[in-house]
Amino acid sequence: MHRVAVLALDGVYPFELGIPARILGAAGDYDVVTCSVGGRPVRTNADFDIAVNHDARVLRNAQTVIIPPIDPLRLTRALPGPVREAIASIPATARKVSLCTGAFVLAAASLLDGPSATTHWECAPVFRRWFPSVSLIPEVLFVDEGDVVTSAGAAAGVDLCLHVVRSDLGAAVANDVARRCVVPPRCDGGRPYADRPVAARSVTGPTREWAHARLDEPLRLPDLAEHAGVSLRGFVRHFRAEVGLSPGVWLG
Repeated sequence: MHRVAVLALDGVYPFELGIPARILGAAGDYDVVTCSVGGRPVRTNADFDIAVNHDARVLRNAQTVIIPPIDPLRLTRALPGPVREAIASIPATARKVSLCTGAFVLAAASLLDGPSATTHWECAPVFRRWFPSVSLIPEVLFVDEGDVVTSAGAAAGVDLCLHVVRSDLGAAVANDVARRCVVPPRCDGGRPYADRPVAARSVTGPTREWAHARLDEPLRLPDLAEHAGVSLRGFVRHFRAEVGLSPGVWLG
């Protein structure tokens, strides 16, 4: 089992904190544990705290470490001593992953010096002022630099974790996880997520739903076009306009 440690820090966003356990846990090949500094309960940015069962010592044996986002009001350019020590205990060979503002933690620990990275677009100006040596790309969903993977805000963490599953275990497993979690099977991490006008009528929407229910079956592009009732060329054109990806990339 691939060992994944999720480090919850005070001010964590509960939604993003749960993404790794939900997505990676559904794959069945990851041992996902959540820890905190000192193993103490973690204050979230909501009106409740979260109790965890592990302290930061689990980071020492992790193969992947994930830093979920914390409230921007709690961000600091320099890490508090205990957090800095916890991050320093991560093995050099471990994959480091940040979700949303978790990139601030990796950057403050000098783990983003060199690789490109992303974070929530609203925090990009502050990030650039604090960490000018990091090549920030705030307009994309996620950036994969191999041993360092970072995502943009909120639900982009779902796309990143599905990407991790796809990279580690293949498209078939990732598609199965997406189906079980009822999320789109794939998003291109490098695709800008600027607003797109919504078509009055989706030509490919019903076909995408039809295909999503059959991810365990071989699907060919002509089959999708036939289901949509349009020509192959027309289907590709409408698909790109509505989804922002080619059908082949979307199918993985």
